[in-house]
Amino acid sequence: MPKSIVTGCAGFIGSHLAERLVAAGHEVVGVDALTDYYARDVKLRNLANVLSSDRFSFMEADLLHMDLPRLLSSVDYVFHQAGQPGVRPSWRQNFELYLTNNVLATQRLLEAAIDSGIKRFVFASSSSVYGDAESMPTPEDALPKPVSPYGASKLAAEHLCYLYWKNFGVPTVALRYFTVYGPRQRPDMAFHKFIRAVHEGRPLQVYGDGEQSRDFTYVSDAVEANLLAADAPVEGQVFNIGGGSRVTVNEVIRLLGEILGKRPRVEHLSPEKGDVRHTSADVSRARSVLGYSPSVGIEEGLRREAEWLVG
Repeated sequence: MPKSIVTGCAGFIGSHLAERLVAAGHEVVGVDALTDYYARDVKLRNLANVLSSDRFSFMEADLLHMDLPRLLSSVDYVFHQAGQPGVRPSWRQNFELYLTNNVLATQRLLEAAIDSGIKRFVFASSSSVYGDAESMPTPEDALPKPVSPYGASKLAAEHLCYLYWKNFGVPTVALRYFTVYGPRQRPDMAFHKFIRAVHEGRPLQVYGDGEQSRDFTYVSDAVEANLLAADAPVEGQVFNIGGGSRVTVNEVIRLLGEILGKRPRVEHLSPEKGDVRHTSADVSRARSVLGYSPSVGIEEGLRREAEWLVG
């Protein structure tokens, strides 16, 4: 039975990934510090489906204060999903959290992996590393120019993954997620807030004119990418993980109105620093090397998230 570590296991993507690994027959050790970025009870509910499994064990702990070599002993796969999320909160004095939780924690985990014998270290990166990309769809070899401290911290962690592979042979793969959504999405994320606002008849808030677009990726596709990256015969590389549907925020709001049967009320706010105008993933490398193919379109994905959130 393969054994896997999932850091950030109580989070949005991490909890789905832990479930999928358990279902696939892995013994899974989930690690999460349960930080106060959002409510602790929400995170624990994310784990409800796996806590009863005899193939899952949970450790509430901070990666910076753990015996990481011991944690990684006799482990086949490390799925490093933990990190400090959010573009908008990453400025000013908050940057220390991003430096600590996204960069230093990753370095410590990679250091512990040097002599561990793991088969693969899969790192959760972000499309935020590109900033305002010069080409659409954006390939992995585009020059990264992050425009937020969050994006800079993810890029730094990516570089650490590469250098630990190059110098010490740690079998790393980095996945650049493009705006993941679906059930258990964090309460601070746009779709979660939009669905609640429309359902409750409140104005939803849009930063800018709503014509900004994103390549939205359904959570099950992001999870599938992790499993593919763990088994593919490739190391030291980075892959875009997109959903194949670049859609404007205004179009998302229109779809949510149809799904929920209510007319959305929109309040426009000034654009926030660090928000990019457009994202679009060129997933040809992930398709050819990993066998990745997103399967859930935006309308079906929004419907599933709305059903989870408001019934």
